[in-house]
Amino acid sequence: MWKTWLITVESIITMDNTVGSLTQLQQSIIIGTILGDGYLRIVSGKKNALLEVNHALSQKEYVDWKYAMLENVCKSGPKTRKSNGTRIAYRFTTRQHPEITKLFKTFYGEGKKSIPNSLTLNSIMLAVWFMDDGSRCRASDVYLNTQQFARKDQERLKAMLSVLKIESSLNKDKEYWRIRIRKSSLPRFFEIISPHIIPSMTYKIGL
Repeated sequence: MWKTWLITVESIITMDNTVGSLTQLQQSIIIGTILGDGYLRIVSGKKNALLEVNHALSQKEYVDWKYAMLENVCKSGPKTRKSNGTRIAYRFTTRQHPEITKLFKTFYGEGKKSIPNSLTLNSIMLAVWFMDDGSRCRASDVYLNTQQFARKDQERLKAMLSVLKIESSLNKDKEYWRIRIRKSSLPRFFEIISPHIIPSMTYKIGL
């Protein structure tokens, strides 16, 4: 399934050229992961940053897919790990990598994860972001759970979605804000991301 998906992506978007030793496809997957649940860090005493991918064990197939896409920049495969309470995490990290360090400096230049003005979203980033941190509560209620980002960053993300002709608004979830895709833009949103949603995550788009 993953190989078929990858062939489809590369044939449509032509992302097989490399940026350093990361392909553009890999870079897009990493950026989508940063927008979602992933984070970058530099281990004390080390020069370069790494990406950590960490999901609940119930998302095993999704983590395995990410690992398959990034395997050449990883030391070892995903492993289970007990978290707080009863949650069992399924996670892996990439190697420390100079291209990931560039992304670290771009997204963490203010000391915490933020959205750079230079970011341009593409369909892979958007699909991974949604698989990571998107939700669909009802047919017309689709959210990107951006509560981790400052308000100014969420406004930047809204503007970047608008470039893709996806209109959105900010919706208050308790004391935090998140992005809600406007009902009028849902056909466009799903048109962009649906070809890139892996089988285990199609429940998020109602399939």
